[in-house]
Amino acid sequence: MKRTGPTNPIMQKTIAELHKQKSAKLWKLVARELEKPTRSRREVNLSRIQRFAKANETVLVPGKVLAAGELHKKVNVAAWNFSAGAVIKIKAAGGKTITILELTKINPKGTNVKVIG
Repeated sequence: MKRTGPTNPIMQKTIAELHKQKSAKLWKLVARELEKPTRSRREVNLSRIQRFAKANETVLVPGKVLAAGELHKKVNVAAWNFSAGAVIKIKAAGGKTITILELTKINPKGTNVKVIG
């Protein structure tokens, strides 16, 4: 059976843009993670971000952020997708939610970004 990859046009654009990034190997790693089937893609709860991220840090989740757990730190979170509850909790803690493509424009070299998954 032929592997087709993601069929979502926005996901395809995101993966293509990440592959074009020459400034950091991080973006190639994230593109490979996003090319996986949906059932194999990472899902991270806020409790995991709370446990491993420091205050005022930028966290990258190559998948979806879910709302299970609490977040008490101001953390900027970049991910492919967020649950509605996760967005509310991140903003309530003083953090920001951004897409992976927005992060590549803000930080093209991928410095000071922690990948959690």
